[in-house]
Amino acid sequence: MWNIVTGLLIIALGSLGQSSSYVPIRKIRLWKWESFWLVQGVFAWLLFPALGAMLAVPEGSSLMDLYAGASLKGPIGYGVLWGIGGLTFGLSMRYLGIALGQSLALGMCSAFGTMIPALMNDSDAPEEKKWILAACVGIMLAGIAVIGYAGSLRDRKLSEEEKRKAIQDFALTKGLIVALLAGTMSACFNLGLEAGKPIEEAAKAAGANELFALNPVILAVTTGGFFTNALYCIALHLKNRSGNDYCSTKGGVLLHNILFCALAGLLWYSQFFGLGMGKTFFRNSPMMMAFSWSILMSLNILFSNGWGILLKEWKGADRKTIGALAVGMAILIFSLLFPNLNIRI
Repeated sequence: MWNIVTGLLIIALGSLGQSSSYVPIRKIRLWKWESFWLVQGVFAWLLFPALGAMLAVPEGSSLMDLYAGASLKGPIGYGVLWGIGGLTFGLSMRYLGIALGQSLALGMCSAFGTMIPALMNDSDAPEEKKWILAACVGIMLAGIAVIGYAGSLRDRKLSEEEKRKAIQDFALTKGLIVALLAGTMSACFNLGLEAGKPIEEAAKAAGANELFALNPVILAVTTGGFFTNALYCIALHLKNRSGNDYCSTKGGVLLHNILFCALAGLLWYSQFFGLGMGKTFFRNSPMMMAFSWSILMSLNILFSNGWGILLKEWKGADRKTIGALAVGMAILIFSLLFPNLNIRI
């Protein structure tokens, strides 16, 4: 039991980092969207994952040795698809805000990212386990639906001026479409982690610390995602002629923006660094292991809504709206506890 609690706390710390990663981006000055998105991506999807992967390299070996015996096509390929979700994920924050945007996108990501690997890998699993896993996802989706309902109530109560004061580029319809696409494609990250299991096993066999053995797989997936995002950002640079953003040194804006992009990248990466460590404490609980992706996404939603409240994205909402938000968050918390009721399965 204590191992499960420890794993949950580690994943929660990483989730808190991810949910906080969009706060530094709000501090970016003068740059176009494609400029800060690309720079934070260098840190989030290349630099910090590479540093994390190096922690899994045993003494006398190299990262390439861990990759040598396994195919990278699956993790990188799913990473490319996940990159599409990453692009639209950022846009969902832009149009809906941190709270509602993350809730909807992460809800879809959680459902697809949990159920697809379970159906692919656990075809011979007991029917009771499959039903419990489906129930976990269903409870989580119910919580997300209630949070989405709270967002719609807020939308009805606020004037256009009030919406844009809280969220500068607020656009409900466009944001909903983008968030649903983001969530569906973002689920490919977990599929990439599943496809990279041979790499993780190779790292363990070579003597890597089990806490960090998933990190080389994470690097492969994020590298594929960086490729997608970089292509799109470069295309926007050419279209908008925004490449000179990186040359702007007035008022120390270049160093200022790079530092905040680095902070955003570090916070974002912490969710998967924490996931890899936290899952090692679930090795004696197949249900918690299978549900770990949904746990991370549910925690991301909880913390992102907390940030939404702190950043006054819910300012002006009435008691009914806040009540619906509280109920939705309570349901999500219950979805995290539900697998423990079936810990012996």
